[in-house]
Amino acid sequence: MILKTPKINRRSFVVGSAAVGAGLALGLKIPFGASVVRAQDGSPEITAWVVIRPDDTVVIRIARSEMGQGTLTGLAQMVAEELECDWSKVKTEYPTPGQSVKRKRAWGDFSTGGSRGIRDSHQYVREGGATARTMLVQAAADAWKVSASECSAANSVITHSPSGRTTTYGKVAEAAAKLTPPAKVALKDPKDWKLIGKSVKRLDTMDKLTGAQVYGFDLKLPGMLNAAIKDCPVFGGKVKSFEAAKVKGMPGVRQVLPVGDSAVAVVADTWWEAKTALDALPIVWDEGPNAKVSSATIAEMLKAGLDVDQAFVANQNGDVKAAIAGAAKKVEAVYAYPFQNHAPMEPMNATARYTADRCEVWVPTQNGEAAFAATLAASGLPADKCEVYKINLGGGFGRRGAFHDYVTQAVLIAKQVPGTPVKLLWTREEDMGHGRYHPVMQCKLVGAFDAGNNLTGLHMRLSGQSILSDVRPEALQAGKDPLVFQGLNPGGDFGIGYSVPSLLIDHAMRNTHVPPGFWRGVNINQNAIFLECFMDELAHAAGQDPLEFRRKLMSKHPKHLAVLNAVADRAGWGKPAPQGVHRGLAQMMSFGSYVAACAEVSVSGGNKVKVHRIVAATDCGYAVNPAQIERQIAGSFVYGLSGLFMQECTVKDGHIEQTNFHDYDSMRIAQMPKVEAIVMPSGGFWGGVGEPTICVAAPAVLNAFFAATGKRLRTVPLKHHGIQLV
Repeated sequence: MILKTPKINRRSFVVGSAAVGAGLALGLKIPFGASVVRAQDGSPEITAWVVIRPDDTVVIRIARSEMGQGTLTGLAQMVAEELECDWSKVKTEYPTPGQSVKRKRAWGDFSTGGSRGIRDSHQYVREGGATARTMLVQAAADAWKVSASECSAANSVITHSPSGRTTTYGKVAEAAAKLTPPAKVALKDPKDWKLIGKSVKRLDTMDKLTGAQVYGFDLKLPGMLNAAIKDCPVFGGKVKSFEAAKVKGMPGVRQVLPVGDSAVAVVADTWWEAKTALDALPIVWDEGPNAKVSSATIAEMLKAGLDVDQAFVANQNGDVKAAIAGAAKKVEAVYAYPFQNHAPMEPMNATARYTADRCEVWVPTQNGEAAFAATLAASGLPADKCEVYKINLGGGFGRRGAFHDYVTQAVLIAKQVPGTPVKLLWTREEDMGHGRYHPVMQCKLVGAFDAGNNLTGLHMRLSGQSILSDVRPEALQAGKDPLVFQGLNPGGDFGIGYSVPSLLIDHAMRNTHVPPGFWRGVNINQNAIFLECFMDELAHAAGQDPLEFRRKLMSKHPKHLAVLNAVADRAGWGKPAPQGVHRGLAQMMSFGSYVAACAEVSVSGGNKVKVHRIVAATDCGYAVNPAQIERQIAGSFVYGLSGLFMQECTVKDGHIEQTNFHDYDSMRIAQMPKVEAIVMPSGGFWGGVGEPTICVAAPAVLNAFFAATGKRLRTVPLKHHGIQLV
């Protein structure tokens, strides 16, 4: 039996100039002198977050970006919870950054990164739903000439309790939209939630299954041309010359253009024609002094930072120098973590159309406002003459968040082809060679024990890159980058989970010409390896069980301890593992959530590693969609374990050596361990979900590898140690 699905070819999907964002409430009609804001289809807007159609369809606006992590559904759940609407009739849409500017940022922050999509917006999106519900109920009460206090709402139906009369949201939406929103609304007590906390199905699944989902990669516009681009392979280099005449006669080629001072693009009828011509184009690069830099020279620079006197201090108590000097036993180790590329399946791309008085960009972005800012800067036009239309992402992982170089390039190309939409699509090779890389870092750790094998002192010296010094230097704190210390701070969203009598954690900043970026999980990924693997080293040096050793240091950190105990109990720590299987632990606090993992691995032939199971626990305070959290945990382990075993970007002659997935690999389905997720929300706070658990996978596996082999591996990826993931 052959199952026939609708015949949809998403790659032939055409978005006309009059249908940009079809089905969305774009081009909002904000009247002058009237009170009703209308969506493009004429339906009334109740609040900035809610549009109600006459057929009771509820359109919930989502400012954050959906890139597979489930934010779209989670945010819609929170609005719908307070709105008391019929979940089966909920649809979503993206507002645009241009509309946001006109409406004084009515939708708040568009940025989707740092696991902040829900935890930073839960309050105001729920208030948006509660406000809309209050206005709808009031409109019904006004029509019935009764007190709103006698009315209630549930499942998009408003009921007048004394009389039993009912009406629907769609019938009163027009009247509700004319009311003045209440200045303040009360939100539900978490114990009364009916939708938040439920594992409802994702709202975007069907479009992905049928192929209706359109990514930036797929977008087509009438009359659109296509562009391929090459930037100088060495960061900081420039274009010296190029011979456009050599390729202008090739099939489909329209123009050969400089882009800034470091790149050249070919514009053609099709992207393949543009790429083919670009590959044939003679370009001479001025690579500059950075062409002398290599991975070896960078490593030496970082190594020197491990022992310098001057460093930025993040966490300090007691007297570490005295503790180490007077130690009965001292343990020392040096770890290192490499550059890594985000490598999303969809390479960087953007489509731009420029005229003298209008610039429009269609782009997959994690931050519509940042893409909008890049559009303004590159176009030279004011905000009211620019717009950005956000498209779902084929992967982001931080690359499409703060960095919109590809948007800038697309606009600069479109300015040279005015009036014609141009889609810029990077090759995989361009994407690999011009990323924003996970920062390179080394760490020297020294632990001190007294005669009773009690840990009395710990010094962690980090040496490596600062992301903020490159991306947001104004956010540095007296020169210090606070992001470097994720998971190692005395408190906050990245608080350390151990109390040590004498502690010093500091950073010798060593920046390179390779641009750093926010790689999923960011700095806590290497910090978790440094801290948790060294904790394991300390436990074994003291002759103590790794779990019991940690527990003695965690009495003042009950939430850290709770997730650690949860994974240990579920995995059966202290009980015999299956024959040939060994266990390792790790715990951290990451993006406001408490996370822990217990990995079970076996090693055959000395170098073939099988990760059988990872038990993972997370306390994110409130769990909006538990099933989605479980998927996020498993998905984060794919990213984390791929980085651990396979992924590194190396530098030779100033440029990144890796070019595609043949030399920057990712784990396969057959290599994926069984993941048992323990979602244990304790309430009272909102933690992140998408990134936190990624950090505990690698150290848990490394600690299990030591348990299996007695070997400590302190540099990654493990392929350089001859280790294979099977």
